[in-house]
Amino acid sequence: MPLHHNANLPAPDMGVRPAETRRAVDRTGSKTTRISHDLTTAPIPQLIRRLAIPAGTGFFFNTMFNVVDTWYGGKLSTNALAAMSLSFPVFFIVLSMGTGLSTGATTLIGNALGRGNHDEARRYISQSLSFALLNAIVLTCAGLQFAKHIFMFMGAQGEYLHLAISYMRVIFCGCIFFMFNFVMSAILNAHGNTHTYRNFLITGFFLNLALDPWFMYGGFGLPALGLPGVALATVVIHALGNTFLFSRLFHSRIMDEFRFRDLLPNWHCYRELARQGLPSAMNMMTVSLGIFIITWFAGRYGKEAVAAYGIATRIEQIALLPIMGLNTSTLALTAQNFGALRTDRIREVLHVSLRYGFTLAALGTVAALFLTSQLMSVFSVDPQVIAVGVRFLRIEAFVFPAYVLLYICISAMQGVKQPLFALWIGLYRQIAGPACVFHLLTTVFGWGIIGIWWGIFGITWSAALVVVAYVTWILKKLEKDLPAV
Repeated sequence: MPLHHNANLPAPDMGVRPAETRRAVDRTGSKTTRISHDLTTAPIPQLIRRLAIPAGTGFFFNTMFNVVDTWYGGKLSTNALAAMSLSFPVFFIVLSMGTGLSTGATTLIGNALGRGNHDEARRYISQSLSFALLNAIVLTCAGLQFAKHIFMFMGAQGEYLHLAISYMRVIFCGCIFFMFNFVMSAILNAHGNTHTYRNFLITGFFLNLALDPWFMYGGFGLPALGLPGVALATVVIHALGNTFLFSRLFHSRIMDEFRFRDLLPNWHCYRELARQGLPSAMNMMTVSLGIFIITWFAGRYGKEAVAAYGIATRIEQIALLPIMGLNTSTLALTAQNFGALRTDRIREVLHVSLRYGFTLAALGTVAALFLTSQLMSVFSVDPQVIAVGVRFLRIEAFVFPAYVLLYICISAMQGVKQPLFALWIGLYRQIAGPACVFHLLTTVFGWGIIGIWWGIFGITWSAALVVVAYVTWILKKLEKDLPAV
C-alpha cells in the first residue's frame, strides 16, 4: 500500500526525546528486563545480535519441538504422520492469529516506547492481553465446529480423517494458552527482551521429549492416547508457559501498575491492534492457504507425497531458523525507531540484518544440499517418502536467500505501520501464484510433482524482487516525510 504524505505517521512531539536507558530490578535485586529505549540509541549491529540470537535460539527449539512431534507421529504410523501434515494448514490458522496479535502488539507498544509515552505502552499491554482472550474464544468455537468439514474438503476419510480431527480438537481447546504466549512474547520483544521467551521454548522442548511418549503410549496411570496425546502435550506445555511468562512480566516490572479493570475492552485500542495485527494474521493465513494448496496438489500423487512435504517443511524450518531471529529483531528495532523518528536507524537495521541473513542462508543452502537424504531418513523409513522429500529440498535450498529478503523487509514494513504490504505479497505468493503456476507446470507442461517444487522456486523469487523494489521506495518516502531528529 503506497505511503501517502504523513499517512500513518506519528505526530511529531518535539518535547519528547527518546528515553534514556534504565534497568528494572526485581524483588531479589537482580538485573532483569530492560524496559526503556536503548533500542533507539545503542549501535545497531550490537542490538541485532542481542535480540536476534536469543530469538533465533528460541525458534530453533520451537521447531525442534515440532520435529519431536513429527518424529513420534511417524513412530505411530504413516497414517498418523500424514494426518499431522494434513492438520498443519488448520493448525496454522491458530498460529496466524497469534502471530498477528504478536506483530500488532509489538508494533504499537514499540512505537509508544520509542516516543517515550509509557502510559500508552502500558495501555496497549493490558489491551493486547484481553484482545488475545477474545480471539482465543472465537478460534476455539470456530475450530471445533468446522475442522471436520475442512479435512473432508481436503480429501481425508476413514482413519486418516479420524486422526486429523482428534488431533486438532485438542489443539483448538488449548487456543487460550497459545494466544496468551504470543502476546506476552510480543510485550517482552517490544521492550528489547527476547531471552525470556527463548528460555520458555528451550524448556518446552525438553518437556515435550518426555510428555509426547508418555501421553502417546500411556503409563503412570495415564491411558494410551495415541496421536491426540501429542496435541495434549503441546497444550500442557503452553499452559505452563503462561505461568512462567506472566511471572517474568511482573518480576521485570513491565506490569507494575497492572489492574484487572485495565483488561476491560477499550475499543480504540482494539481497533488499533486489529488494524496492525489483522493484516499480519491474514498474511500468515495466506501461508496456511498456501500450504493447503501445495498439500492439495501433492495429494494427487498419494499420501506418501503429502507425508514427504510435511517432513521436508520441518527440515526447511530448521535451516531458516536464524533468519527468523533476525525477523524478530528487525520488527522490534524498526517499531521503536519509527516511534523515535529515526529513519536513518531503520535503514541501518535493514542493511545489517540482510547482510547477516544472506550469510546464514548460504550455510542453510549448503546443509540442505549435502545432508538431504540423511535428514529425510530420520523421520521416515518409507523409500518413496524419502525420495519425494529429497527432490523437493534440493530445489528449495536455492530459495533460502529469497526468504531472507521477504521476511526481513516485511518485518520492517510492519514496524513502520505498513502491515497491508505483507498481505498483498502473501496473497500473490501463497494463493494467486500457486493456483495458476502449479496447474500450468504439473498438468499443462506435464512435469508432475516436480512442477510443484519448481513453481515454489519461481513464485518466491519473483515476490522477493517486488518486495525489494517496494521497500526501497518506502524508505525514501519516509526520509522525505519525517522530520530529522
